[in-house]
This record gives sequence, structure tokens and C-alpha cells, in this order.
Amino acid sequence: MSKYFDEKAVEWDADDRRRRLSSAIGSSILKHIPLDEQMVVLDFGAGTGLISAYIAPRVKKIVATDTSEAMLARLTAKQELRGKVEAVCVDITSTPLGSNFDLVVSAMAMHHVPDTVKLIRSFADHLKPGGMLALADLDTEDGSFHPEEAAGVFHHGFDRKELQVFLEICGFGDIRFFTAHTVIKDETQYPVFLVTATRNQSQ
Repeated sequence: MSKYFDEKAVEWDADDRRRRLSSAIGSSILKHIPLDEQMVVLDFGAGTGLISAYIAPRVKKIVATDTSEAMLARLTAKQELRGKVEAVCVDITSTPLGSNFDLVVSAMAMHHVPDTVKLIRSFADHLKPGGMLALADLDTEDGSFHPEEAAGVFHHGFDRKELQVFLEICGFGDIRFFTAHTVIKDETQYPVFLVTATRNQSQ
């Protein structure tokens, strides 16, 4: 999967649909998450930093993780992210960072991870008690969203009620869903949700 995204990295930011989606998700995070300049944030599946770019001006630091070196190279080349975003090429589900964050964000990355519960548990492990989570991904779709050559697509979106159960199992509360954007491809609508949650203090 990393090879696929390495090959896509050069042209990633040039896609108008992707830029509109990132803008909508970034704006939704800013609307629903109370950011402040003392926060340290983990951006999971950060890619070229399209979401980090929205958050960086309002927080202290972002640690951007991805398994594609080429994607992160594009991120670190962006002048506006230098000094604010640290890029780490790692899969946090198998190699934890050993740090706790105030906020974990992720946009359109969950469907590339086979075990959703394991991923959410990893998010919880990387959050301080009371830390927040903001995840954006597709609502359940019929498999037509991604092209056939797309690599590492393990889920055709997510059912909101099922995802809420997963979040509760992993120690999250105050779970809220919002529709951040609707992607239109070939006259088909694909809603994209943002779910916010808080890690329980007792976890």
C-alpha cells in the first residue's frame, strides 16, 4: 500500500476533488473541536499535510504520521508547515509513538486499516485522559468510491452506529457525528462524516 501512495504523492495535492474534501473536513474540525495554542496533535495518515495545514496555525505542534515516505516528503517541503509539524513515517498500530496527545485527527485513512477496533484502541492509547478525537471518513458505500487499482481499501465506508459502538468499547464518550462533506462522482453521492469523541478520564 505504501508503494501505491508513494507513486501518487507528486500529483496528490493537484486533485480538485481532494482539495475540496480536505477543505471541508478541515473546516469541520475547526468548527467542532476547540483548538488552542497549547495543544499537541497527532495527525494519523497525514499524507501531504492537507489537514495539518488547517490545524497548524491554531495549535502548538502536530506530529504527522503516515506509512508513505513520499507523502511525508511532500508535507515537510511545505514552507507553511515547517517548525510546526514533525513528520514520522510509522504505523502507530504496530509501533506506538510513546507519547500522549491532546487531540488525534485523521481524514480518509481509517478505511485503509484492516482492524478498526485495533486502530481506535491505538488512538486511545495515544491520547491523554480527556483528550479528543476527530475522525473523518466515508459513510457506508457500495465499493464504487475508489478506482479498481486503489490499494489497501479494507472498508467501503463505515456505519455510524457501528462505529459509535467501537468508540464506546475503546473508552470514548461524548460521541458526535456530523456530515462534513458530500463527494459527487459520476452522479453518485458519497457522504463523508466527521465523528468527534473524548477519551474517558478513567481509561
